[in-house]
Amino acid sequence: MHVGRHWKLLAGFAAFVVVFAGCSSEGGGAAGDIKTDVGVTAEPCPGSTHQDRGCIYLGILSDLTEGPFRALGVTITDGNKDFWKRVNAGDGIGGKYDVDVTTYTRDNKYNPQEHVAKLREILPNVLALAQSLGTPMTIAAKPIMDENDLVAAPASLWSGWSFEDLVLESAYNYCIESINGLDWAAEEFGKPDAIMAIHYPGDYGGDSAAGVANWAKANDVDFPAANNVQTLPNAAAGNQDQAVGAILKTKPDVAVLATGPAESAEIIGKAVAQGFAGRFMGNVPTYNPALLQSQAAEAIKTKYNFVAPLAPWGSDDGAHDAMKEAVGDKLPANDFYALGWIASYPLKALLEKAVSKGDLTRAGLRGSIDEITVDYEGALPRRNYKGDANDNVVRTALIGKADAEADLGWSVVKPSFTGKTAQTFEFTEACQAAG
Repeated sequence: MHVGRHWKLLAGFAAFVVVFAGCSSEGGGAAGDIKTDVGVTAEPCPGSTHQDRGCIYLGILSDLTEGPFRALGVTITDGNKDFWKRVNAGDGIGGKYDVDVTTYTRDNKYNPQEHVAKLREILPNVLALAQSLGTPMTIAAKPIMDENDLVAAPASLWSGWSFEDLVLESAYNYCIESINGLDWAAEEFGKPDAIMAIHYPGDYGGDSAAGVANWAKANDVDFPAANNVQTLPNAAAGNQDQAVGAILKTKPDVAVLATGPAESAEIIGKAVAQGFAGRFMGNVPTYNPALLQSQAAEAIKTKYNFVAPLAPWGSDDGAHDAMKEAVGDKLPANDFYALGWIASYPLKALLEKAVSKGDLTRAGLRGSIDEITVDYEGALPRRNYKGDANDNVVRTALIGKADAEADLGWSVVKPSFTGKTAQTFEFTEACQAAG
């Protein structure tokens, strides 16, 4: 049974315990009659020029040094930091607080145990998480988050977040992403006779593969177990030869990838070099413009497309305009900067709601989630977190391609695409269960 975004009696009691403990702990602060507990001080944020504002401390747990998504995690974090810098340069949160997302930034190395350890380290000092990167990592932390009413903005698109009340997801999920990718490939190249999923184990890769399976069932396409291929990051697997061998043996018309960028480039490059004539569709974490400098660049440009939740750099909306102003003349390393920026809007809306209600405690944040409407300044449709997940799930995507001439290495093939299977898919539970 999935838990919706509503209080339970036990959760309420736990919230009372946390509030009571937090209010008596060092570092609590208040602006006027605003109630606070953990991660909020009456003193200004470090380096702030706003001496009349208090400080809200948010944590970031990301892949920053050695995990398979480090190139993406660093850029997502840059997007987070610049978003909150812009908030602080304006009215802050309700004119009463600035936000610090630097002091408690930690490297999770895309490892669940490391993620949990770093969360425990910063837990006494943060009100919420401005970023929790990775589905397995965030799931591993969920019991701690639940016990402490700790809200998080995820750098993860797992379908299960729609059924959790502490994770403020934005955009579509990996399951819908794969379904949309196959819908587009079928429209563009003809309905495939054979499809394959090549993916990491766990809730990122598993969610994507579940989307492939759901698409196959809805479209009467055979998807045998042999075509559902798990692989590991190269740090663990060494190489992707097993996945490449499976492609060459099965010869699918479309292979859907849910790996890291380096693994995707190796799979695409080796398979095409050995005669694979089919197409590759990728979930958004499979692409990084640095791949255009790899030996697989030509194969990536001709045989691969990926699904994306947001329009590319330079698009005409308020959010992208603000991002361009934030970075100035220096482009971010990749478009995951935009994901870091966009994923921050729900938490900003939640902090503002909590301040307006006079309850900037962890429990106050959790209790306000159902009351917010998120404005993404045109980058995504406005949304809320009320009601049924099937009604709220985002089903629209863009189809992208590698493009060396574009600012951040990719351009749009199909904008604002919602495939027929994605449109009608009944979303009543996570496509891939947690764990």
